[in-house]
Amino acid sequence: MITLNVNVDHFATVRNARGGAEPDPVAAAMIAEMAGASGIVCHLREDRRHIKDLDLDRIRKSVQTKLDLEMGANEEIIEIALRTIPELVTIVPEKRQELTTEGGLNVAESIPRFTKLCSKMHDKGIEVSFFVEPNEEQIDACVVAGADMVELHTGTYANLRRHDEIDAEFAHLKRSAEYARSAGLKVAAGHGLNYENTKRICSIHAINELSIGHSLVARAMFFGLETAVRDMVNLINTHYALSAKK
Repeated sequence: MITLNVNVDHFATVRNARGGAEPDPVAAAMIAEMAGASGIVCHLREDRRHIKDLDLDRIRKSVQTKLDLEMGANEEIIEIALRTIPELVTIVPEKRQELTTEGGLNVAESIPRFTKLCSKMHDKGIEVSFFVEPNEEQIDACVVAGADMVELHTGTYANLRRHDEIDAEFAHLKRSAEYARSAGLKVAAGHGLNYENTKRICSIHAINELSIGHSLVARAMFFGLETAVRDMVNLINTHYALSAKK
């Protein structure tokens, strides 16, 4: 079974464009849960470009499923996570000028640093995931650091247009997911996933969770958030079941 975690960052982006209170990312999280999401994702960036500290506090109090806090590995945000105690933190790279996360974290180059981070989170009962490129070196580094999960970056797969390149990247993702699962890690995937390219990802049964935000918000603008989330949950369940029969 593959479950859906809904990222609510873009509701805060729209709200912040006018400096008001609407749309409320907390309300979005509650609607997503009622529509079948198995978890809520929000990214507290160092520059607070979308989710704010008060949003995180309110989301933590409201979420009834699982809260996945995406975050950079800087000391201020680490301390906030340790106070907030989400069920999961996903450690991602951050660049101030990027529009969105551009690629995976290089865990292999800083294993001692990330081992210390994992230890701090585990002391508070918080699981740790690293957002990494789908390759064995990074997955091995996550195991050494003490991660509970990896989230594989699907942005390359999502952005390709030639069928042969898509096929090759899909096969690469599948191998990497299976490698991570065999290493004892839970496996998530995310970035650039939408209502078309997610269908094939659902056949990778080594994946436990999908983290999706932008495409859900885009559909919600036309059809409402409840419908957008239900459609994605149904899509995931349907294509997972179809692939299981093959």
